[in-house]
Amino acid sequence: MTDRILQPTVRSNVCQLRTPTLEWLSTGFDGGSHHAAAAYNITVPEGWTETDLRGYADGRLAEAGFDTPGPVLLTGVDQRHARRASLDPVEVVVTAGVSNPSTLPAARRPETYPADPDETFRPGTINIIATTKRDLSAGALANLVAVVTEAKTATLLRLTGFSGTTSDAVIVGSDPSGEPARFSGASTAVGRAARACVRDALTAALASRYENEVLPESVVEATYGCATTVEATVSEL
Repeated sequence: MTDRILQPTVRSNVCQLRTPTLEWLSTGFDGGSHHAAAAYNITVPEGWTETDLRGYADGRLAEAGFDTPGPVLLTGVDQRHARRASLDPVEVVVTAGVSNPSTLPAARRPETYPADPDETFRPGTINIIATTKRDLSAGALANLVAVVTEAKTATLLRLTGFSGTTSDAVIVGSDPSGEPARFSGASTAVGRAARACVRDALTAALASRYENEVLPESVVEATYGCATTVEATVSEL
């Protein structure tokens, strides 16, 4: 049995994932590097239109009684659908909704999809918070974002046919007091465990969120979403 890294507490649809103080790297609205003892996943209400994301997040954390600083992700998915997967030396927590899917069709293929989306928040989102007991180098921590994203994409393509949603985000964290690890690729202990944890937690999170609903089978069938149908100009260097 893998020792748990994250200590979850959910209040008022705010999930605090308490940890030893970790080095975090986030792609969320307050993205970048954080040295903190917690990370957060906050569920926003339907029809949410807030633009002051920092102020909104701080207010929700205060209302829920959380005062430990840490990076924050936002989602339209209720925290009861969050799922955790652990495999030494990694632990992952996922919430997943695909009402706003995104796809990347092959070039030169005719597509009929909605117009380019605006920047309004849409319900859904796949949020992944992945942590490891290892002390990752700066490059390995950054690479873990790529490893987690690749695992998410592979899992989603298998389950839904989508590569992601229009608002996905990732937080990764490593323990500065842990055993040093220079790399985090798929063949390393960290990368291998992260891929398995993301696959299994995401699969379970989607199963929970859509237990009584049907997953959309295309961007057209989804409530929101987009397909990248533009083509770039390619040339030799």
